[in-house]
Formats: sequence, structure tokens, C-alpha cells
Amino acid sequence: MERKESTPERERKRTYEEKHKDERKAKCKVWGTSIDRKFADEIDEFLEKHSITKVAIITAGFEVLRKQYEPNDK
Repeated sequence: MERKESTPERERKRTYEEKHKDERKAKCKVWGTSIDRKFADEIDEFLEKHSITKVAIITAGFEVLRKQYEPNDK
């Protein structure tokens, strides 16, 4: 992928991003994963219909799985 032409604004953003890269990595994690397009579209449609964020679905799913696999921890 080719970089867009440099402008003062783009240079400023690149400098900022480079300076704060480690801070962002320490704060958040991005999971690069993929699922079947049809299933993903179904999930997206459901989330939009009910105004649910992807973070909320991950959190809820994790809580359900944690209760399922570690029932004595709570």
C-alpha cells in the first residue's frame, strides 16, 4: 500500500502516531481475526438493530464463557 502525499497535517498526525504508538499498544489490543462474511453480516445487523457495540458483545460472551468454564470462581 502506497503512502498518500505528504501534507503538513498528515506529517503532524504521523509524528503524533509514532510518538504515542507504545502508549496505544499498552492501552488497547486489536484482534486481527476473520469470520464468514454471511455470519459477520448477521451479527452486524443484530448489533445495529439493538444498538449494541462489538465491545459489549465480546464482554457479554466472555462473561458467559467464564461462568460456563469456571463456575466456582464467583
